[in-house]
Amino acid sequence: MDLGRGEGRRGVGANREDEKQKGQENTALRTCKQSTLADVRAPCYSSEHPCIGATTELARKAALRPQSDLCGTVCPSSRSQRRCCHIFSGAVSPAVMGLDQCVVLAACTAVEPVLKLSPVDPCMNSETADAIIRKALTEEKRVSTKTSAADLVTETDHLVEDLIISELRERFPSHRFIAEEAAASGAKCVLTHNPTWIIDPIDGTCNFVHRFPTVAVSIGFAVRQELEFGVIYHCTEERLYTGRRGGGAFCNGQRLRVSGETDLSKALVLTEIGPKRDPATLKLFLSNMERLLHAKAHGVRVIGSSTLALCHLASGAADAYYQFGLHCWDLAAATVIIREAGGIVIDTSGGPLDLMACRVVAASTREMAMLIAQALQTINYGRDDEK
Repeated sequence: MDLGRGEGRRGVGANREDEKQKGQENTALRTCKQSTLADVRAPCYSSEHPCIGATTELARKAALRPQSDLCGTVCPSSRSQRRCCHIFSGAVSPAVMGLDQCVVLAACTAVEPVLKLSPVDPCMNSETADAIIRKALTEEKRVSTKTSAADLVTETDHLVEDLIISELRERFPSHRFIAEEAAASGAKCVLTHNPTWIIDPIDGTCNFVHRFPTVAVSIGFAVRQELEFGVIYHCTEERLYTGRRGGGAFCNGQRLRVSGETDLSKALVLTEIGPKRDPATLKLFLSNMERLLHAKAHGVRVIGSSTLALCHLASGAADAYYQFGLHCWDLAAATVIIREAGGIVIDTSGGPLDLMACRVVAASTREMAMLIAQALQTINYGRDDEK
């Protein structure tokens, strides 16, 4: 009997301990929501961050939670709140529970203020990517070349990239960055398990130089080598394309869905030429286009921006996309958006996408993707992580 009463007392104590622990976990989660998202300057991997200890324990215990529950009350304005919730609606993927979840959600709130000025926040610095690009479109530009005469770069590319990286690095000092102009200057493109921003400051630089308005900023975000979300902003049309792994894809808050087309003879296909213009490469490029036209595709289009072409695929305006010679910063954000819109993104061999391989096939269906992949001849551009 004494043993029974002793067990009972221990059971009551255990229940009290469980309730106390549960209270601590709930407090930690509330603190994580408020601190990580309302103040995105708090580095998620700092030992001072309040969610470090308790949230990792929560990660082992918590069921999948709606992202909107974590996101909806913390965005700095009603406008960005609406977009943030669209990016992060749906369930939290198992790979980003706990601390990783805090990293991804904090990263969400940091993106839009860097891209463009929010009219409800007059204190925000007006020097945003959007403002810089829209102003520079109307001005004369100093143009340089990189790998070829068709691979252009301007001072605005550098200015926008420096702005984005400096703003994000101030908020997330422990994060890594892969960016187009830094890579062109010799920085290595290595995707580690650390939180990594993958940035194209101006996609469509040739368009930008000629004042052709198909120009975008692309920002992707990866954790543990898994693409988590992507944001692509079409500056001249003020279209914000967003995608969050497990949370859907949107354009200015409207859900995106691919066309679902499976028949190549009914498809509109998009591509880009790539920077190489030597006779052998041009012959292969034109031969690939000819093969698709012989397969009776409705048409093949080149618009000068791979990220926006991929967004057209995600929105159902085109049915497939392929390219040799694009880079990880062209693909990172768009890959998430297309997949969340129901599309497929694979390697030109037909295998899984290799973000560093400088080649891709994307399509509204797997059937379409495989038809495109089987028709293509390979153009070798090397790898981003070997340059």
